[in-house]
Amino acid sequence: MSQTITPEETGTAPAGSPADAGSTQPLSNGLKQRHLSMIALGGVIGAGLFVGSGAGIAAAGPSIVLAYAASGLLVMFVMRMLGEMSAANPASGSFSVHAERAIGPWAGFTAGWMFWTLLCVGVAIEAIGAAHILQGWFPGTPSWLWVLVFMAVFCGSNLASVARFGEFEFWFAALKIGAIGLFLTLGVLAVLGVLPGTTAPGTTHLLGDGGFLPTGMSGLLVGVLASVVAYGGLETVTIAAAESDDPVRGVARAVRTTMWRIAVVYVGSMLMVVTLVPWHDPAVTAEGPYAAALERLGVPGAPQIMNVVILVALLSAMNANIYGSSRMAYSLVARGQGPRALGKVSSGIPRRAVLASCGFGFVTVLLSYWYPDTLFAWLLNMVGGVILVVWGLIAVSQFVLRRRLEREAPQQLVVRMWGFPYLTWVALAGVVGVLGLMAWDPDTRSQVIFTGGLTVALAATGYALQRRAARAAD
Repeated sequence: MSQTITPEETGTAPAGSPADAGSTQPLSNGLKQRHLSMIALGGVIGAGLFVGSGAGIAAAGPSIVLAYAASGLLVMFVMRMLGEMSAANPASGSFSVHAERAIGPWAGFTAGWMFWTLLCVGVAIEAIGAAHILQGWFPGTPSWLWVLVFMAVFCGSNLASVARFGEFEFWFAALKIGAIGLFLTLGVLAVLGVLPGTTAPGTTHLLGDGGFLPTGMSGLLVGVLASVVAYGGLETVTIAAAESDDPVRGVARAVRTTMWRIAVVYVGSMLMVVTLVPWHDPAVTAEGPYAAALERLGVPGAPQIMNVVILVALLSAMNANIYGSSRMAYSLVARGQGPRALGKVSSGIPRRAVLASCGFGFVTVLLSYWYPDTLFAWLLNMVGGVILVVWGLIAVSQFVLRRRLEREAPQQLVVRMWGFPYLTWVALAGVVGVLGLMAWDPDTRSQVIFTGGLTVALAATGYALQRRAARAAD
């Protein structure tokens, strides 16, 4: 049975958005708190952490720990702001809905479709990364074939019930977290000198191979940019909250636990790698930092063990990205900011939005056939700046909506941003600063150009639609 969505279902009904009278809430409430907790990690522990961190270590040396800590602090602020708004007004469009309420329909349009683009490209990145691993296990098989298989499987899983998606993601994320937990345990034992067959490295690799900043500030800045890309995707949990059995409590709890997740999973694992392995070891980039560290610890078959973990991580992030992008598209259409054909929902699933969100992934099958060796790096280079613009819109939206809630409905402030408004301004300055660094660095300047062009195009389109809706209302 098909239903049509309405603006009210997203938690807001902006002026000029069409509503279909008589329709009922179509999205299911099949996600539980344990699903939300894992989704908060599932969408972010992927290619950026397991694969991209190797390049960051090679560029920054041991100071990659500082880079991940600095960008992690920025992410904590962003997630706290987003948690405040989402707990007060849970919506499947999350920050897109908040930007629309705070700034205007054009801002919601821009934030929503930018994030949709980011996640759709992310789906392709994860699929290609996973395909490369399978090619290593099955030599002679083409990359495009594996990309096609992964796209078909996960597009199909997202067309099923949201509860199945939640279970899928729960176990995927649990495996990843368990693997990182085991890695950290072995690393701590090795650092303390109590792991059989190993000698405590002390600060030899942290300070002895050119110092903590062996490549200077320029290397540290490259590390910051690499770490920002790795953090993109945490926002998916606030999108998923709208389909949970208790959205307010769910998003509040998930956001509150973000701090220790970032500290342990990201900063902790980077610290362990650069303590155990020389930062300039070729294996850090050739085999990956985690595999290189496990080899140093004498773990047999370390590269293949990590390949299994990375494969799970990539497929998990791919699954979460399809989910997040389809729900963002659903919310945008609900508010009259997308093709109405994507608004049909069957059995609680916006299936047309799922198919549209998988579209670029299936196009990547052809791109993998034509450009099997260069496509991954090209796509990864596309999206680095997009998440920063989204974070900037989140900060501006939180500043406006916090003032409004304090005046009109203070009881809705279940989650509060720390040190408001000062830390909100710090976060916004951090976003602008990182974008400035990207524009200054020749290697990342193309990301800023792509992001700037996309932002201007979407903002202009959103503003034109806003003006047309206003004229129609008059």
